[in-house]
Amino acid sequence: MSVGQSAHSAMGTPDDPSASFVESGPPRLPLDVDGTGASDARVAPAQTLGARPRQLPIAPRAEPSRRHLPLAEATRPVDLRWQPIYAVWETTLRCDLACRHCGSRAGRSRPDELTTAEALDLVAQMADLGVREVTVIGGEAYLREDWTEIIRAIRARGMTCTMTTGGRGLDEARVAAAKEAGLQSVSVSVDGLEATHDMLRGVSGSYRSAMDAIANLRAARIPVACNTQIGRQSLHEIEALFDRLVAAGIHSWQIQLTVAMGRAADEPALLLEPWQVLEVMPMVARCHEKAQAAKVRIWPGNNIGYFGPYESLLRGGLPRGHMASCGAGRSTLGIEANGDLKGCPSLPTADYVAGNIRDASLRDIWERGAAMRFTRDRTVEDLWGYCRDCYYADTCRAGCSWTSHVLFGRPGNNPFCHHRALELLREGKRERLVKVAPASGAPFDHGLFEIVVEGWPADEMARAQAVAESGQGFITSPDHPPPLGPGQGTQMGA
Repeated sequence: MSVGQSAHSAMGTPDDPSASFVESGPPRLPLDVDGTGASDARVAPAQTLGARPRQLPIAPRAEPSRRHLPLAEATRPVDLRWQPIYAVWETTLRCDLACRHCGSRAGRSRPDELTTAEALDLVAQMADLGVREVTVIGGEAYLREDWTEIIRAIRARGMTCTMTTGGRGLDEARVAAAKEAGLQSVSVSVDGLEATHDMLRGVSGSYRSAMDAIANLRAARIPVACNTQIGRQSLHEIEALFDRLVAAGIHSWQIQLTVAMGRAADEPALLLEPWQVLEVMPMVARCHEKAQAAKVRIWPGNNIGYFGPYESLLRGGLPRGHMASCGAGRSTLGIEANGDLKGCPSLPTADYVAGNIRDASLRDIWERGAAMRFTRDRTVEDLWGYCRDCYYADTCRAGCSWTSHVLFGRPGNNPFCHHRALELLREGKRERLVKVAPASGAPFDHGLFEIVVEGWPADEMARAQAVAESGQGFITSPDHPPPLGPGQGTQMGA
């Protein structure tokens, strides 16, 4: 998820000088040509990506909304059992960053985004359906002119309103406007230490802007959290980054793995290998110990896990005390800026839009849209590969549908699993991913990957076993990341 105009002029520019996709605003400073965002005297990131693939536009024009999709004739008892407690609303696809891992390829507004009147009507329908919290995102939510009017309406209907932002233009004036409208908490995206963050976000100075946004929010007494993606470039910086975020005064920290959707599908070098959850999970547990001392809540995203030795530590506060299956279309609702509705905001548009708010009511789409029902109807029989016969199959049901679908074109088999990686390690095996088909270049698109099961190199296996037993250290190092397989460089299929 990646955030008006007064703050843009000194913040750099997307790393493609020809990609003038931000539709208004004053001139901005050019970035160095290699796209690393490291043109000043900062320490360079441990792993640089070089120039991003150029065969696809950085910020493509989105297709029009998906209209007049059929709904089931009747609502079933199982459809009435579930209620969208939490909604994530992409209020605009317009963005002032150019993140290399952006799943929605944000930049330009959608051609048919909801009007103010339509947005306010949707707010009323969410309240009537029982939504308790709405998180506004983008693109960047504050680039929509009526963003505070939407926040104000959400609060007037008794729902909690929060926001996720890259923070590039979240200056004092915008923060004051958000405060006045009733915004209750903001999560600022910070994905690494300064040079790595700027490289990933595609704009020089974006790290400093994010940290300034945190300071502005705290000065206005708006509670502030952070969210961080864990990928190949940032893995070894995460603990140091967490220390900086705690010092900045955050109350919570959400983490998730970088997922192969959108721009991230163009660059496999951004992605961890599945076996690297063996080093991710102990690292998150080490951060959790610091978080408890600092009274900061760590919130693992739905694609972090599952069912390894740290499950109770990291998810003990959930109702079941551990991870459950995907909540898309059961407790969560995703809204695209043009009124397309999905069970989860991250799911690919082409496969998971259940209907459009301009064609039917929110209630009717929630209860009778075919793409809203897929987790309500999922059973173990829908799983495949390793997940089908796993001990936790009926509880987990392959975890995050988004992660698996964008890898394989269908959900039901998720290799980014701690339990799975540990079981394979005991057999002397591990899994890695190989990209076999490119993404199309549209917002919320994905390519295709295949799983390769292979034996561990002897030295790496010894390190993996030591990390698994001790919970300390890493298998890889910043200077020696996992090698990409044949054809898996940033240019493949891009």
